Amino acid sequence: MVDPSGPADQADQSDRPEDVGALVARLTDPEPGRSRRDRGRDLGTLTRAMAASARGAGRASVLGGGWLVDLLVDTAPRVPVRDLTTLREQRPGLSADDLAQTLIAGAAKATAAVGAAGGALAAVQFAAPPTLLAAPVQLAAETLLVAAIEVKLIAELHEVYGAAITGSARHRAQAYLVAWTERRGIDPFAPGVLRMSLGSAAKRSLRKRLIRRAGRNLSTLGPMMSGAVAGSVVNHRETRRLGEQVRNDLRRVGQRASGT
Repeated sequence: MVDPSGPADQADQSDRPEDVGALVARLTDPEPGRSRRDRGRDLGTLTRAMAASARGAGRASVLGGGWLVDLLVDTAPRVPVRDLTTLREQRPGLSADDLAQTLIAGAAKATAAVGAAGGALAAVQFAAPPTLLAAPVQLAAETLLVAAIEVKLIAELHEVYGAAITGSARHRAQAYLVAWTERRGIDPFAPGVLRMSLGSAAKRSLRKRLIRRAGRNLSTLGPMMSGAVAGSVVNHRETRRLGEQVRNDLRRVGQRASGT
């Protein structure tokens, strides 16, 4: 997906490959009131860290998509997920459906902001042609961050509807990655859920989903500020659609559990 040559040479020494997961975890839980410039700076930092990571992963892994899959699998357990108690403390008095809608709206706003920041960053790159080599890595960075925000949304929707996956952080993250890949909610009481993992077939599906998501994010690389507008709209629409699909699935899981 991404050519690791070029931008990797520009990576700061502080942006080591191992920093990618920590950066994404922090950026999925951003401080309120951050400006587009702040978000653009964050995305630029992540892009430089991923350029260094791509250089270490090797050309075949990067271009084949395995590198981005590995980054998402490594990052997902580190993404901060609020449990039901915390969510209700932050949004008191809401029904499950209203709370879910609030989460979907918030995640859609967050991915829209990522798209806008990516478009703004791309506009700067188009104004300075020598930096255009960084654009493919930026696209991967945006895709990884958007996927992490959406996985966080899916995990919190499972909390809202009493369908949270149990087990280690890694097991829970893998289950929610499957849910993200398949765009569905997971019944925690269904046979095989406790043994759910990302085998080779699941990773292939995850890679295809990431590549499709990256394809949608290509709009952020449009000239001038058109990419900021397009990236914001595309991300908002796709995240909202995903959240609503998972929410509807989890409603049905609850209805089956209650016998209604």
